[in-house]
Amino acid sequence: MTSQHVAATRATASATAGRLSPAITLLFAVACGLSVANIYFAQPLLDAMAQDLGIAPAAIGIVVTLTQIGYALGLMLIVPLGDLWDRRRLIVGQTVLSAAALVVVGTASNAAVLLAGMVTVGLLAVVVQVLVAFAATLATPAERGRTIGTVTSGVVSGILLARFASGTLADIGGWRTVYLVSAALMLAMAALLALVLPRRQPQAMRGASYLRLLRSTAMLFVEEPILRERAMFALLIFANLNVFWSAIVLPLSAPPFALSHTTIGMLGIAGVAGALAARNSGRLADRGWGQRTTGLSLLLMLAAWLPLACLHTSLWLLVAGVLMLDFALQAVHVTNQSLIVAARPEASSRLIGGYMVFYSIGSALGAISSTLVYAAAGWIGVCVLGAAISAAALLVWIITVSRVAAVCSAAGS
Repeated sequence: MTSQHVAATRATASATAGRLSPAITLLFAVACGLSVANIYFAQPLLDAMAQDLGIAPAAIGIVVTLTQIGYALGLMLIVPLGDLWDRRRLIVGQTVLSAAALVVVGTASNAAVLLAGMVTVGLLAVVVQVLVAFAATLATPAERGRTIGTVTSGVVSGILLARFASGTLADIGGWRTVYLVSAALMLAMAALLALVLPRRQPQAMRGASYLRLLRSTAMLFVEEPILRERAMFALLIFANLNVFWSAIVLPLSAPPFALSHTTIGMLGIAGVAGALAARNSGRLADRGWGQRTTGLSLLLMLAAWLPLACLHTSLWLLVAGVLMLDFALQAVHVTNQSLIVAARPEASSRLIGGYMVFYSIGSALGAISSTLVYAAAGWIGVCVLGAAISAAALLVWIITVSRVAAVCSAAGS
């Protein structure tokens, strides 16, 4: 890290330290949960959308695909702006525009309007990453990991509960109600954030051009080995998560279980419990135990596939596996973000935006591969795939730790 980077880091830390109360941290977490849920609401609603708007059942899956494409574009094009613009205005503006996009989706009269609205919903949902980066820079260095853990617990909870919430609301008032209720909640959240977020935070690249900002984001992958390593972990752990959550509906909705979508969605509550239990893993990163936390969590993720493979033996074993899987994922995810932000706090938005691109890639690969493997080899095949991905992540960790140890040994000799 250059002397200019060190100076910028210290200036940012001194300008922002101590501004995050527990109440505001909780507000960040809730805002993240509401925002990220907008991406996942559609999954249990696709059949109702297709029937209402006359879209062929075989083509309705494009709704999820386009939402994820919008999200990936937002990660690359919008999130880095947090290091260039006033984050308060960026966050409030995105939240208001998200509400407008949700209204477009909820009132769509044809497929074209629906698809355009879903792309925009995905694009603006990256306000989550701007919030995480903002919270990380507002926290003191000693509290940064814990703060990221708390805020990220809102993200994981939003992902896991979105399907259950959308299914319940759709049963009450139809699929459009889901998006209109979410729009109202986003507007209320925008008002709260406008009231409580600090104003005029110093930005690391204030005055720079947008193209320079994007180039600097790409250069961070060249300059920061920790970003490259943690981005690889993100790709693998979120591929693993989506291998499970994309395929589990298939055996549970078929005989002998024949569970409803709402009942299957309740499995996400167990996942939330696991994720919340790991929210304090950031404290371990604050204390210098990030590598050890990562290794133990990846080992737990690998072990989780054993009870998950016992689906047809016991649903309680399935629940235990869900708890293990989501605990491990949350612990690694929080540790990842804590470590990369600690390396360059002044570049937090660009770091998290770049890191989350690999989350998006991993999520897409996991979802696609799981359904293909299930069709060919059933649930056991899915579990073997998940275990293989977990083992690959553990191998990456072993290689990383071995290299770091070798470098430290060489430096000390």
